[in-house]
Amino acid sequence: MEHLVHSIPPTFDENSRVLVLGSFPSPKSREGQFNYGHPQNRFWRVLAQLAGEELPVANEEKRSFCLRHGIALWDVIAECDIEGASDTSIRNAKPNKLSLITKAAPIKAVYCTGAKAFELYRHLGCEKECGLPATRLPSTSPANAACSMDRLLDAYAVIFEKTRPQN
Repeated sequence: MEHLVHSIPPTFDENSRVLVLGSFPSPKSREGQFNYGHPQNRFWRVLAQLAGEELPVANEEKRSFCLRHGIALWDVIAECDIEGASDTSIRNAKPNKLSLITKAAPIKAVYCTGAKAFELYRHLGCEKECGLPATRLPSTSPANAACSMDRLLDAYAVIFEKTRPQN
């Protein structure tokens, strides 16, 4: 068990309309300094396919992708005790200040990528702080290999429904 402090800044701007939250960055994400950095994580493949775009690879491409599509990206946890990348090992979690994003952008919906992020969003007071309930999406982690790509695409399509400009 290691005590770790989140070191990846949030991705957002004043045009972000949805907030997508993981639990805490994996060792690969921390190493690369961007969310969903494990090469086997399907997050970026799912979003790129739904947007009909090439897969973003470099951090700046991922950041640009999110901002272009109105997606704010961060994690629920600011610091915790964790073993490797195991969400089930998380203890003593403290939340990120998500109001940093929700006060700066017109966030209409919050999505949590997996059970632990969803659970902690509710139990650490993030829902109250943001004033928005979260929707739980299936994890794109390689640990959730039982969830098919088609199922992920169906579930994550809601993000793009909420980011389209309203007439």
